[in-house]
Amino acid sequence: MSLMIPYFTLSRQYQSIKKEIQDAINQVLDGGYFILGKQVETFEKNFAKYIGVKYAIGVGNGTEAITLAMIAAGIKPGDEVIAPSFTASPSILALSHIGAKPVFVDIDSESYCIDPSLIEKSVTDKTKAILPVHLYGHPADMGSIMEIAEKHGIKVIEDAAQAHGAEYNGQKIGSFGDMACFSFYPTKNLGAFGDGGMLVTDNDEYAETLRMLRHLGQKEEVYHSLIIGYNSRLDELQAAILAVKLNYLDKWNEERRKNAELYNKLLGDVVVTPIEKKYAKHIYHLYVIRTNKRNELMDFLAKNGVGTKIHYPYSVHRQKAYSDFKPLTDLSISEKYTDEIVSLPMFPELREEEIEKVSELIKKFFS
Repeated sequence: MSLMIPYFTLSRQYQSIKKEIQDAINQVLDGGYFILGKQVETFEKNFAKYIGVKYAIGVGNGTEAITLAMIAAGIKPGDEVIAPSFTASPSILALSHIGAKPVFVDIDSESYCIDPSLIEKSVTDKTKAILPVHLYGHPADMGSIMEIAEKHGIKVIEDAAQAHGAEYNGQKIGSFGDMACFSFYPTKNLGAFGDGGMLVTDNDEYAETLRMLRHLGQKEEVYHSLIIGYNSRLDELQAAILAVKLNYLDKWNEERRKNAELYNKLLGDVVVTPIEKKYAKHIYHLYVIRTNKRNELMDFLAKNGVGTKIHYPYSVHRQKAYSDFKPLTDLSISEKYTDEIVSLPMFPELREEEIEKVSELIKKFFS
């Protein structure tokens, strides 16, 4: 059965800004310059201003952003990085690429982000960094995390791949840690027409190192690598597209928040709906509910033309690639929630009547 209400679609958004996008693409094509040119430079400046930091460095994707951030921070093979297991695997794959050891801790039961009260218990002499993930668009408790990091002299690298425009106590996510990493995968709140990523920081040294790391270890002299670098660059076409979309990001985020508010109103007595902490501005990259009848509900909605997904069916520590990394602490919340979570349709252009239809079907299922 074809879906009447898709879990996600980009076609509605594209139609609303089609001329601006096409004009931006044509400008790049007519200019004939495609790598590390004016489009990337301009978008980096605008994105840094939006987040409230000094520097933004465009890279190939969000996973590589985390990898390069760890390298710039001096994380070496064998170093421990405290991170949630309840996240998308790219967060942790980035650590593995440099040989760092993920130390998994459980999540806060309401925000679904890393639980700060469990971080300090996991700090050892080998701990070099904390990787908080702002999951689903809800900020992690950055105040508590930064206090722990300062106390122990360890780095904080934010995984903000799902948090473009989210706020902690009125301050943009991405402006707290030593560095922060964004993804511009097409489905993100600020998404490209392909892969793309960004690193942001206020640190002059990190910014200089990151620019070399993304571009073959080179600085000014072409074909002369000063350090062992990578080939990870945001391209001109994606930067031009993202520059257009950045102008709409706050508007789109507010539309997501309105959609979530309506879902919460209609479903609050039926399933476990998302909670927005007092310190948080949630931008609902995903709208995730919980029920112990998850699979049956998804089947029912699919038969009635509604798309859903699971983000994510396995915590990282349960995945085969990480079977050798045995958790040292209890991860019972992460394990419980992976069996209950389901993402409902969520995008800025989702119509009120569509939310009402989805909610009616969910109520019908549980009745």
